[in-house]
Amino acid sequence: MRLSKKEALNLLRDEKLITLQKMAYAKKKELHPKNITTFIVDRNINYTNICWVDCKFCAFYRHKKDEDAYILPFEEIDKKIEELIKIGGTQILFQGGVHPNLKIDFYEKLVSHIHQKFPNITIHGFSAPEIDFIAKISKISIKEVLIRLKQKGLASIPGAGAEILSDRVRDIIAPKKIDVKEWLNVHKIAHENGIKSTATMMFGTVESDEEIIEHLDLVRKLQDETGGFRAFIMWSFQPNHTQLQKEGIVTFKTSPNRYLRYLAIARLYLDNIKNIQSSWVTQGSYIGQLALLYGANDLGSVMMEENVVASAGAKNSMDSHEMVKLIRDINEIPAQRKTDYSIVKMFD
Repeated sequence: MRLSKKEALNLLRDEKLITLQKMAYAKKKELHPKNITTFIVDRNINYTNICWVDCKFCAFYRHKKDEDAYILPFEEIDKKIEELIKIGGTQILFQGGVHPNLKIDFYEKLVSHIHQKFPNITIHGFSAPEIDFIAKISKISIKEVLIRLKQKGLASIPGAGAEILSDRVRDIIAPKKIDVKEWLNVHKIAHENGIKSTATMMFGTVESDEEIIEHLDLVRKLQDETGGFRAFIMWSFQPNHTQLQKEGIVTFKTSPNRYLRYLAIARLYLDNIKNIQSSWVTQGSYIGQLALLYGANDLGSVMMEENVVASAGAKNSMDSHEMVKLIRDINEIPAQRKTDYSIVKMFD
């Protein structure tokens, strides 16, 4: 039987954490009976840090006139990808700020350049807010943006920009960002045009328990409709150096207990999304490992480069050897995967 929103809310609020763990782990085993836990070797390349959206939870963005504002030259992007290939990487997570001036032709040249030079690297790039704004500034439809980028080599899109799918929350933490309906629409159009994506959640700002469940429900409903989400990833807000912290709206990080509770509920509720990633980048490697017992079947990325949450003070790092060790420690079989979750290499 499928969890209702009311049942999920009751579990979230009232159930013991250890009971949630057992329920979520059982659900994970039902979906992943071969006892394999995956990870990916990739690099997060932020092609620009220039952004006009001014999200209060972000410490990464800069304005065009700031001294440390940048757009990466193609040569520097090439160098980063060459370094990734040397360590066996297969994917770049490619996103930046919502740049106020860059139109579709820039993005087509960028994606085409990478795809032609590095055809074996999967381009998993551009968040819904980026795609929505590229369409607006280029005076074309979202569908046209996605189709044109797909033709140039874009493989899939990340779930960034979801934060909490509640317009009340978004009006507080990111009032200039696209609303819930628009975020869902970008992913729906992507799925309808053969572009898979991931769904995400950033919690720990001003959301309520009900809004957490509503977020999961909106994701589940779209997945029922399109089947286009490959995975779900959630992470906690990192307050350091952000406007939310400076304004005194959110001053503390959410506890690991809360992260594991939400993760278990996500595994139970999102019965139509096979893969759930652990967020060791914000939680640290050991909570990241513990998440594998709370429903996650994927340890995410070795994250050769990460700048966004690092800007807010979260600077955890891990390589393939440590990932393999953490997975083995809980008696599961480690495997390196590609973006589509096909296996590159098994570690016996």
